[in-house]
Order: sequence, then structure tokens, then C-alpha cells
Amino acid sequence: MPAKADFAIQEKLLARVSRSFAFTIPQLPKSLRRAAGNAYLLCRIADTIEDDPGLPLARKRAFFERLSALAAGSEEPEAFARELHAALSERSREQDRQLVARAPLVMRINRALPEAQRGALARCAGIMTSGMMEFQARRGLAGLADVTQLQRYCYFVAGVFGEMLTELFCDYSPCIDAQREKLMPLAVSYGQGLQMTNILKDIWEDRRRGACWLPRDVFETEGIDLQRLPEHRDSEGFALALAQVLGFARGHLGDALRYVKLLPATETGIRRYCLWATGMAVLSLRRIHANPHFRREEEVRISRAQVRGIIAATSICAPCNPALSLLFAWLNRDLPGASRTLFISQ
Repeated sequence: MPAKADFAIQEKLLARVSRSFAFTIPQLPKSLRRAAGNAYLLCRIADTIEDDPGLPLARKRAFFERLSALAAGSEEPEAFARELHAALSERSREQDRQLVARAPLVMRINRALPEAQRGALARCAGIMTSGMMEFQARRGLAGLADVTQLQRYCYFVAGVFGEMLTELFCDYSPCIDAQREKLMPLAVSYGQGLQMTNILKDIWEDRRRGACWLPRDVFETEGIDLQRLPEHRDSEGFALALAQVLGFARGHLGDALRYVKLLPATETGIRRYCLWATGMAVLSLRRIHANPHFRREEEVRISRAQVRGIIAATSICAPCNPALSLLFAWLNRDLPGASRTLFISQ
């Protein structure tokens, strides 16, 4: 069983690897906070395996399989943590290496969660790791084949996390569970919108790691060869193609707002948790759209003042659906028109 100090360490680990999740998760009801934080840390370990450029494909496959088994309860965390930590290259972030070393603590907390919560986390880890492995074989600077592949990738790395959170919410509240059938597809789209926003922000950082997750079909239409993307960065065609992907992200974030509106108005904590992330993503899209020829993520990063503003505005509007509609209509002004292709999750 986890000691009281373990929970404090989990919170510190969360703050080190994700400042955004560290301040959104405390908005959730107490019975959901530990599970949501634990889920994010498991997913962050999967991200660390995916992103490490020094891990050969075969070793990534083995560690993905072991992480899935760890979440399912059939792998011992001490050996997993020791061996993965030793295998990570120096190019992995130090905070991620520290998280891997603390995997036994993460799993002590995980195994003390209620059965329904553990099951939701295990399903998420299993689907996420299998999907990450599928796309590791395609990793490169040529991008993904088309928008359908982009949707699929975003499902595996973020949409399934939305499904997992919805499972937690439904287990917590009968009122939310009554909306499960409507919430689940929106949860997938919600996660896809957040991930597409991250892909757009991280275009150049991903390239430095040898990866590109942009859809080739969209960029080829504008005469852009993703293999030679830096040569096109200042072109009008690049800006036009980027705007199309922004439209897809905006469409998915529209589903995120529809998701929130289905949650009980009395569950303001869960609504704030969802709205803060959605609002910050919309602001990020605005920054990218205003500066499509940016060269570093810092150039399109939203400011602390903008973060404070979106927290205040969405918190005030959280219980009122009409107010949320007006707020997000204003936030989305000047963005490319929303578009979305249907994606069916597993």
C-alpha cells in the first residue's frame, strides 16, 4: 500500500513533467485526482519511450509491451524502472528520467486505486502503447500519409486518454454515466484536438528529434514537400497548409466544448478541468495562426497573463452553457473555419 508521502511525491512528479496538468488536476473532485494524476504519469512514461531517439525500435517495442503489462498488473515495476532508466539516452529530459526511476512508487499508488479506475487506466495504457508502437515504425521527416492517419495517431496518443477520463467521470457520477453514449465519441475528438494543437506547436522541435506528424496530403496540395519542410517555412503555401490543419484542430476543440456542455452544470470542478485545457489550446491556435512562419515553440507559446485570463473567464462561465458558447465564439474569432473528419475509436 502507498504511504502518505507517496501521494505528495506523485504530485511533485506531475509538476515536474507537466505544469498544465499539475494545476488542472486539482480542480477535479478528490476521488478522481489521484487516478487522473497517476494516469498522466503512466502516459508520460509511454511518451518518454516514444520520444527517446537513442532507443532502437526493437527495444521501444519491448518497453511498450512491458509498460502495458505493468498497468495490467503482470509486470514488476522495480525491474521495469531499473532497466528502462538505464536504457534511456542523455537526450531524454531529466525530469522524465526521474519519473521512470520512480515508476515503482507510481505503481504502488496505481494498485491501490479502486478496481474500476485501475481497469480504465490499464485499457488506456494498452491501447496507447500499441498505437505508439505502430507509428514508431513510420516515424520520419516525411510526415503521415494523410489526415486519416493524423486522426489515428492523435487517437492513440491523446484520444484514448479522453476515453479513459470519461470512464473515470462515469464511474464517479451516475448523472455523467447517463450521458456516456454521447460523451465517448466527443472525448476522442477532444483529445485529438489537444494533440493536434501540440503537433502544430512542436513542428520544429519534433523535426529536431527526427519526427514529423503533419499530413502529407494537405501539404502536397500546396506544393510543400515535408521532407524539405524548412525550405518552405516562409512560403505562402506552408501558411495555407498550416491553416487547414488548424481548421481540423479547431473542429475537434469545438467537440471539446460540446463535451463540457453535456456534463452536469453542478460539476464545476470537472468542467473547469476540461475548459482550462480547451481554452489554452484555442489561444495556442490563435498564436500559431497569427505567426505561421514561427521557428521555435517559444514564439507561439501563450503568456502567463493569457493563462490567467482564460482560467478566470472559463471559471466564471463554467456553470452556464450559453455563456460558454459566447466565450468560445469570441475566442475562435479570426481562426480558420472548423473542419473535422470522422474517426471511429477502437
